[in-house]
Amino acid sequence: MRIRLLGGLEATSGEGGQVRFATRKTLLLFAALALAGRRGCRREVLSETFWPGRSNEQARSSLRQALVDIRRLFPASSDANVYIDGDQETVALIFAPGEADISLFERKLVTGSSADLAFAADLYRGELLEGQSIPDELGEWFAPYRSTYQRKALQLVERLSLALLEPGSAEELPCEGLAERLLASDPTAETAHRALMRIHTLRGHENMALRQFETCRALLKKHLGVEPEAETSSLAATLQPRQRPGDPRAAAPAVEPQPQAFSAPRKHHDRPSLAVLPFQNLSGDLEQEYFADGIVEDITIALAQFRHLYVIARNSSFTYKGQAVDIKRVGRELDVDYVVEGSVRRAGDRLRIAGQLIDTSTGAHLWADRFDGTLANLFDLQDQVASSIVGAITPKVEEAEIERAKRKPTESLDAYDYYLRGLAAFDRTVTNRSVVDEALRLFMKAIERDRDFAIAHARAARCYATRKSNGWMVDPATEIADATRLARRAVELGWDDAVALSYGGYVLGYVGGDLDESAACIDRALFLNPNLAAALGVSSWVRACLGEPDKAVEHAALAMRLSPLDPRLFAWQFNTGLAHFCAGRYEDAAVWAAKSLRHQPNYPSAMRVMAAGHAMAGHRAEAEETITRLRLLDPALRLSNLADILPPFRRPEDRSRYIEALRMAGLPE
Repeated sequence: MRIRLLGGLEATSGEGGQVRFATRKTLLLFAALALAGRRGCRREVLSETFWPGRSNEQARSSLRQALVDIRRLFPASSDANVYIDGDQETVALIFAPGEADISLFERKLVTGSSADLAFAADLYRGELLEGQSIPDELGEWFAPYRSTYQRKALQLVERLSLALLEPGSAEELPCEGLAERLLASDPTAETAHRALMRIHTLRGHENMALRQFETCRALLKKHLGVEPEAETSSLAATLQPRQRPGDPRAAAPAVEPQPQAFSAPRKHHDRPSLAVLPFQNLSGDLEQEYFADGIVEDITIALAQFRHLYVIARNSSFTYKGQAVDIKRVGRELDVDYVVEGSVRRAGDRLRIAGQLIDTSTGAHLWADRFDGTLANLFDLQDQVASSIVGAITPKVEEAEIERAKRKPTESLDAYDYYLRGLAAFDRTVTNRSVVDEALRLFMKAIERDRDFAIAHARAARCYATRKSNGWMVDPATEIADATRLARRAVELGWDDAVALSYGGYVLGYVGGDLDESAACIDRALFLNPNLAAALGVSSWVRACLGEPDKAVEHAALAMRLSPLDPRLFAWQFNTGLAHFCAGRYEDAAVWAAKSLRHQPNYPSAMRVMAAGHAMAGHRAEAEETITRLRLLDPALRLSNLADILPPFRRPEDRSRYIEALRMAGLPE
């Protein structure tokens, strides 16, 4: 092992000698680069963080000197296993996976065999950078990493102790040693107490297991003022202390039996399924509701990146906002195995996110944790929440999928704040012009503060598409150009972002008229995130326009299944109606358009499809009635200007039938 970060900080040369760094700052810079891995760090961020209070030129100079010192210790060559790489913007420490204990630790966790878990347990010799004196200015830099590896070690000791089947196995001692090291750094680590309780029980020492429980309860009371978790108490309740023959004393533990916390999930889907409910806003400020809601959306999107999970879309989960929910009822209504609940507390620049994972079949809490930090590491906190939930459900998740959940939308928190406010406004309606205009203004504010914010570009472009659909454009040529520019920029910046590709791709098709590019963007979004209901929803629209109505109906149905209570269900119902119309199934087209209008009564697109469907099905009175309602919303609409709002049908017959059907329904020339 050439780089050791767990339980200390040291590096050895190729000859096996310990490397001596010139200064403590250089040593910590080396550690920061090792933790960042191949993605590296921006030079500007490193210089400002490690040498605060200096001028930019002085800080950059200090960084260059420190990197020279590291290069001298680890020179680059054709056979070098550890070396510095980078360009003018970023710098990275490149090393083979087996050269650092953190890389090997992560790899063994993913592999997940009992032997590999035992190996990982031995690798965790203590907290990350244990024993190192870290200056205050670097505390926040390393804190998230420390929290992450401590959390993974706690998950590891739980997994390993649950896998022990008989005393004397090769995994028993590594598990015991890890539990003891975890308790040495945090005496209230309940997971480690449980691991030791299981080991004592496995060896036939039930009395020692019960004493471990009592020790755990006393420490929790002393340091945190709380009782043990239900799972710990349940484990203790199953123990019976050994008695000497003839001992009349009752052999009952000092705790009441409770239901076993871990149970097999129900199999309503071929993958574990979950929903993230709205988090409580504990900030004492109602204005911060949008902030808590935005955090939940980001966590939901992150979880949906994992292909082995079935994740209910955020908009369906948010129908429970403000309610006192019964978890089992939520499980039945959304058809999910697990529910995530939580809270967000924001005080100044300090932030705490708390979450818990609940089995909906039993109500048992499978996982709970809290994550503290500052607004500067908001996205790292969200990553930690998402990764912890996945680890609690499927411990053998592939490392590549974990990395996918760590995508950050922007590094500008000011921009992100505007984005969340715009999202909160746009989510309220698509039929209120002033609200959509306000959402557009907020998204443009976010873009002003971060020119590379992909999702903000996509959402702003989507506002223009709503303006077009409702006939609200004042200067169509200019607004179409603006929408197309924003959409193209969203796709360019967010080529690995499924949300940006979904909305950007939709606008390129509907507003820009480029169906091929629209389909390519949306297909990539589905490749990146097959669970994203929004991507499936816009895919149903583009497939209908391309003349693939059956595929359109299939994708809309899947979107509605992933987000059955979505406030924008009406859009996917409209897409289904449009697809049926293109397929010549006019009765079905009218039925689905009517469903859309029940959810969104003033939705012009659905009115047009319903009128066209009724007309082609021979329901003349219903068609004329629908056109009358439509013209009350848009008195200027005529057959002559219908092209301004029509979908860009690829098949000429679809377009001509649609126009003719609206003529039959009574739309004037």
